Parts: sequence; structure tokens; C-alpha cells
Amino acid sequence: MGCCSSASSAAQSSKREWKPLEDRSCTDIPWLLLFILFCIGMGFICGFSVATGAAARLVSGYDSYGNICGQKNAELEAIPNSGMDHTHRKYVFFLDPCNLDLINRKIKSVALCVAACPRQELKTISDVQKFAEINGSALCSYDLKPSEYASSKAKGLCPKLPVPASAPIPFFHRCAPVNISCYAKFAEALITFVSDNSVLHRLISGVMTSKEIILGLCLLSLVLSMILMVIIRYISRILVWILTFLLILGSLGGTGVLWWLYAKQRKSPKEMVIPEQPQIAEANLRALLIYAISATVFTVILFLVMLVMRKRVALTIALFHVAGKVFIHLPLLVFQPFWTFFALVLFWVYWIMTLLFLGTAGSAVQNEQGFVEFKISGPLQYMWWYHVVGLIWISEFILACQQMTVAGAVVTYYFTRDKRNLPFTPILASVNRLIRYHLGTVAKGSFIITLVKIPRMILMYIHSQLKGKENACARCVLKSCICCLWCLEKCLNYLNQNAYTATAINSTNFCTSAKDAFVILVENALRVAAINTVGDFMLFLGKVLIVCSTGLAGVMLLNYQQDYTVWVLPLIIVCLFAFLVAHCFLSIYEMVVDVLFLCFAIDTKYNDGSPGREFYMDKVLMEFVENSRKAMKEAGKGGVADARELKPMLRRR
Repeated sequence: MGCCSSASSAAQSSKREWKPLEDRSCTDIPWLLLFILFCIGMGFICGFSVATGAAARLVSGYDSYGNICGQKNAELEAIPNSGMDHTHRKYVFFLDPCNLDLINRKIKSVALCVAACPRQELKTISDVQKFAEINGSALCSYDLKPSEYASSKAKGLCPKLPVPASAPIPFFHRCAPVNISCYAKFAEALITFVSDNSVLHRLISGVMTSKEIILGLCLLSLVLSMILMVIIRYISRILVWILTFLLILGSLGGTGVLWWLYAKQRKSPKEMVIPEQPQIAEANLRALLIYAISATVFTVILFLVMLVMRKRVALTIALFHVAGKVFIHLPLLVFQPFWTFFALVLFWVYWIMTLLFLGTAGSAVQNEQGFVEFKISGPLQYMWWYHVVGLIWISEFILACQQMTVAGAVVTYYFTRDKRNLPFTPILASVNRLIRYHLGTVAKGSFIITLVKIPRMILMYIHSQLKGKENACARCVLKSCICCLWCLEKCLNYLNQNAYTATAINSTNFCTSAKDAFVILVENALRVAAINTVGDFMLFLGKVLIVCSTGLAGVMLLNYQQDYTVWVLPLIIVCLFAFLVAHCFLSIYEMVVDVLFLCFAIDTKYNDGSPGREFYMDKVLMEFVENSRKAMKEAGKGGVADARELKPMLRRR
């Protein structure tokens, strides 16, 4: 970690003329230390689960007497058949694999270690005996010899007949039935859907036959997303005004239709009304009047909002234009979602593996049937909760690192006057600053999101458990709390992203950056609203465009494939992938626009375009500022209103 700047240097820098990206100091160090300690705790949980034998029990499996398959075992106190040598018995076999415990979500059956799984169905006890003699794999209790399988002594100690054909699960050494029909209680809907083998065969064969087309269409969606990010800055102006025109036309048309229907119903002769239903006709007439009045009020408000925000829309267009230039100068930004997704997948794999280890960790105890189960007792049993909190906090930390990296790179681009002086790789430079100075800020921001997300998930779990049992009032309160927490989480996410931008500019701690970002967002509320409505809708239309284009190309290509007529599954796969790719790319675009807006607002506070205080902004944004000033002067306001709205945040050290 880089050295933090001293207090004296910070005091001296506050007297100098403000220059972005100049002062660098470590921020929120206590939170970084807390996060490191938390990660050490996560590592302790993984190490504990592995050290207590959980890894071997998970991978190799164990029988109902606590013996791990494929190795020699130590004898467990007061537990019969424990301490056996299973070096040549590497697979776990269940006597009744279809006996499922739906409450505890496990197979309720005696488990044995065997040398081989029965690859073919064994219909009689003689088949079981023959299988044991030929393959050396005894499927009955350890206390029985193969010659005793047919005796009365073997009652309840051999597998349930017929024994289904099974195969070992790769890497986990469990004998699983090849026919999944015995798991119908867990997958009833799936079994019902695929009970017609012809339907299943057509779907699978269609995907296999069209795999080249599916791969090509996925690549097409990737190319279309990259092209759209480049050209969106050229079509943003046209697209915004087309959307505005359609919105106004739609509101006027809808209002006119409602008033026309009201007038038509009012003037219709009373003879046409059914005698038994005069009250219904009057209610419908009142409803039409209410709808028409509401639509009129909405249209009037819409016109006023459009009138007030017309100049803010111009800023949105300018920001989209500059965002397109950012991606030209910083092409590695395009691949940022892939690295984040890769990091998340690695962490999730580690988390799931540790969770599975925990499921088999602990001390051996006998259950009601006299078989062995492994349970964690004492304070260590609460490691589950720690592990779940780690899933949320570290996942949010990784996402926050992406936001800070993008913010740092865009801030570097914006506040570099001569773009030829940009670092060779601004993304790597931003990552370097993140690691050296701002990991504590990211840890604190992600922890705040975790504090909001955990209660919401607990309430969602309670709601799912009480479904159909709670009264209407309790259900309404639960849903209201869940909705409020969801809204709070979204607002905090947006504020955190802007706080990371402020940190990237001024190198302030999280709380100071969040407060400063909140102030500037409130003072520019109308522009923020314009960017988040018009901009988000434009990006949504971009996603729809990519999905529709990819889907249309898929229909045209599959149309030439005459040997396959069912297009449902390939098209669904292609469209889902296209939406995922478009969302990843355009969400980065949206993030860049938000960072540019905050940089623009800060730039207008510290600089006014005069010599020595030149703007850092792009020419397109400078044209917007000049046009705003001219408009204010022509209106006789001298730019006071515009300056008041663009009042920037105070920079505190």
C-alpha cells in the first residue's frame, strides 16, 4: 500500500489552486483493516472445514457409519461398523436412493461404500448376489456375505428392488440413478414437461444441430453491443427528440381518445342502456370522466416538465456524445464487466465449495436411526451466518471495485487537458490508485450496502416461510418493508457510485465524498432527473434493439435449416445471451455518463473559462455552457439561474 500524505502536506495543498488528481492520500484505513480481518475470518472457516475432514467427506463421500470411502478409517467410539478399511471401496451407494427427505433436503437411506456402481438394473436378489460375486462390489450390509443375500437374515439389509442403474457422479464418487424419474417430487414440473420423449428429443437435437448458428448469433450480439456504444453518441440527439415527440403525441392522443369516449357515452340515447344496469352505465361514465381528467392533468404536467427540462435534455445529449469519445480513448473499459464477472465467479465457486465443506464438517453423532451424522456444536455452529454475510459483503466489494476503477479512469480522462498526455493504460493506472489508496473507501461503501441488503433478505425469507399463513395486514407490512429497503438500497448504490467519483477526484474519505456528492446531486436535481430518465430510456431502447436484431437474425438463419422446425430453445438462448451482453456493455456506458456529469458539475465550480481557470471539459460540453450563458443573457438574467443550479460541491479536506 502506498504511503499516506502527511497532515502538513494536506494543509499546504489546501492553500494552493485546486487541481484535480494532484493530491493522493490513503482513505478509510480502519475500514480496510476491518475488511482484511473479515477476510481472514472467511479463510479460517475454510481452513476449519478442511482440517476437520470435511473436504475428504465431501469429495470421497462417507457411509452411514462415518467411514470415508476410498481410505482407511479410525474407529469411532460406540459406533458399530466404524473404523473399516475402504481403500478399494471408492463409491457411496444408497440402498434406497429414491427415498427423499423433503424437509431436510437429503436422501433418507442407508449409505454404504462399494467398489463399483451397478451400471444395469438389478431386478432380483439373485442379480444383486451375482453382481457382488462378479464385480466384488457388495451392495448389502457389511455384516452379510454375498452367499447370505437370499437368506432371511438379509431382510432390510439389502437394497430395495429393483436396484436402478446408476453411475458415479464425476469428482464426488456417489452412485446416482441414471433415470431421474425417482426424483419426481423435486422436479415434477420438469418431468411433466419432458415426459413426451419426442419433445425433449426435438429440443435437444435442435440445439445441437444449431450450435454453430447459436454461437454465431452470440458473437453478433457482442459485436452489435460494441458498435452501438461507438455510434450512440452520433444518434443520441435524434433519438432523444424522436422519443420526446412520440411521448407528447401519445399523451395527447390518449387524452383525446378518453374525452371522445366520454362525450360519446354521454350523448348516447338512454334507450340503448340495458334497463337492469343503469347504475353500471353511470359508473362507467364517471370512470371515463375521471380517466379523462387524470390524463389531461398528466399531459399538462408533462408539457410543463418538458418545457422546464428541455435544456437539461441538451446536457444529456452532450454527455452521451462525450461518453462515446471516452470509449474511443479508453477501449479497455469495454472489457471491464468481463473481469468483474470473472472475479465474482471465482469467489462464488470458493464460497460454494466452503459451504459444502461446512455441510460435512463437525463431530460424529448418532441420529435416531443409529447412523452417523456430522454436526458442528458450540459457538462454531454460527459460522454459517458469518459465511453468508461474507457472500454479500465481498460480492458488493468486488462490484464497488469495478465502480471505483471506472470512475478513476473516466476522471483521469476528463481532467487531462491534452488527451495525448493520458497514461498508456488509464484503466491500469486507476486500478493502481484503487489498490494503493482507496480500498478502505470501497470496503466501507460495500459494507453499507450489505447492512441494507441483509435485513431485506431476512424479511423476504420470513415472507416466503409464512406464505399462506399470515393475515393480510402482516403481509402488507412485510411487503412494504421489503419495498422500502429495496428503494433504500438502490438510492445508496447510486450515491455510493458518485461518492467513489468524488473520492477519485479529491482523494477524500467515503463519508466526506458521499456528503459532497449528495449536495451536488440535490443542487442539480433537474439535470440528474433528465439524465436518469431520458438517458436510461435510451439505453433500454438500445438493449431492446440488440435483442430484436439478434432474434430477427436468428429467425432468418434458422429458417434456412429445413431439418429443424422447433426454434423455441435456440432463440431463447440467443435472446437471453444478447440481453445479458447488451446490459453489461450499456451499464458501463451509463456509469461513464454519471461520472462525466459529476466531473462537469465540479468543473463549473472551480473554473469559469477565464485565463488561468480554463475548463477541463470537452468542446461539446463547452458549447453547451456557452449556449446556456447566451440564453441567460438574452433573457436578461445574466446567467444567475444557471450558476445557481450548477453550484458545485464544497471541497473539504
